[in-house]
Amino acid sequence: MRHGKKGYKLGRTHAHRKATLAALSTALIKHKRIRTTITKAKAVRRFVEPLITRGLDDTMHNRRQVFRRLRDKEAVTELFGEVAEMIGTRAGGYTRIVRLGQRSGDGAEMAMVELVDYNESVVEAPTTRRRRTRRGRRRRASNAAPDSDSASDSASDSA
Repeated sequence: MRHGKKGYKLGRTHAHRKATLAALSTALIKHKRIRTTITKAKAVRRFVEPLITRGLDDTMHNRRQVFRRLRDKEAVTELFGEVAEMIGTRAGGYTRIVRLGQRSGDGAEMAMVELVDYNESVVEAPTTRRRRTRRGRRRRASNAAPDSDSASDSASDSA
C-alpha cells in the first residue's frame, strides 16, 4: 500500500527523478522561467522552494546544502546572489505555475514555472483563435444581395 507516500514519482527511479528535478531547478534559477508539464512543475515547486529559502541566508552550510541538491556551481552562485536579492523580503511562495494548455504531440497538460519577483506580468494562456474550416467558402456578395432585396421588398410593402 501507499500510505504516507507523498510526492510525485514522475515515472522514474529515485536517482533519475532526483537528477530530473535538479536539472529543472537549475534551469529555473538560471532562466527565471521554464516550460514543462504540470506534474513536473508541481514537483519542481516542492523541490526548489526550500532551496530558495536557504538562499536567503548566505552561509557556507546553506551553500553546501543547496549545492548537494542542485550540483551546479553557477546556479548556486546565482541563487545566493541575484535571486536572494530580489526575493529577500518575500516570506514564501517564490514560484508561480501558469497553465498553458495541451502539448500538441501527446496532449500532455503544459505549464510555465517562473520566479514570482522576476516576471511582473503574468503570462496569459494562449488565446484560442477561430480556425477556418474546409467546408466551403461563403459568398458574402450573394448573401448580402438577398438581404438588401428583402429589405427593399419589406420597405415597399409597408409603403
